[in-house]
Amino acid sequence: MYISDTIDRFIDYIALERGASPHTCRAYRKDLELFTVFLEEQELPSDVTKIDYLTIRLYLGHLYQAKRIKRASVVRKLATLRTFFRYLKREGIVGKNPAKMVAIPKGGKDLPHALTVDEAFRLLDVPDATGPLGIRDRAILEFLYSSGLRVGELTSLSLHDLDLGEGMVRVMGKGGKERMVPIGSKAIEALKSYLARRGELMGKGKSAPAYLFLNHRGGRLTARSVGRMIKRYLLQGGIVKETSPHTFRHSFATHLLDAGADLRGIQELLGHASLSTTQKYTHVSSAKLMEVYDRTHPRARKGQKDA
Repeated sequence: MYISDTIDRFIDYIALERGASPHTCRAYRKDLELFTVFLEEQELPSDVTKIDYLTIRLYLGHLYQAKRIKRASVVRKLATLRTFFRYLKREGIVGKNPAKMVAIPKGGKDLPHALTVDEAFRLLDVPDATGPLGIRDRAILEFLYSSGLRVGELTSLSLHDLDLGEGMVRVMGKGGKERMVPIGSKAIEALKSYLARRGELMGKGKSAPAYLFLNHRGGRLTARSVGRMIKRYLLQGGIVKETSPHTFRHSFATHLLDAGADLRGIQELLGHASLSTTQKYTHVSSAKLMEVYDRTHPRARKGQKDA
């Protein structure tokens, strides 16, 4: 059976039986169609029973060399093939999952990439802020981007830590070190909307825990749940980057630095004991550095005459 004959059936399966969103279905279809094009261009067997792990390894190598895409995208495309062939095995169409035999491409342990300002704004608009969960999710995204908190700090916050009148939040950081962090106006607005609907996340007759952010059962929201939520919204927003909740912290610091904030001030906001730690989180692009250099250095300004 040819791969092109099975894609529609697979998409129906993940949509109906696994409840995948239309965005997820489109992403899976796009990945599988790209793999199909590769097989055709390389004149490789497109019969799913004849596709082996060597073919998939060749495909990943092609992506790296010819397409020059990032590791995160390659990892996602491999994950798509693993899910696809797992479905085919379950249906009895293939005897084994060749993609499962291919190792996930290794990469460095660099800090997560910062979102661009446009990507951050686009992501903040993704949650459907009509129901209590969507309103909560938007408040979390706004809060993370506004404050630069670690995700563990965010999920540990209680209602008493928040002072919306002053626009501040009290945070207990690493080593039990307390700090006060300002909250932006957009985050305050989102938090007020969430607090107005927070009670809807609790079951009838249950008393709410002191934690600020609750899960759908009225309990404490975990860092893992926040991570899954962010990845889901990134996919829905069409933002393909290797990200985590820590990406917001990195983006927060990077965008402040790009806008001219003092590194020492950013250090205080992030709660870093050492300035060298802050410097690792706040990279400035070469283009930004050159822009600052061209604008400020006396020997770089256009039209500058020798004395």
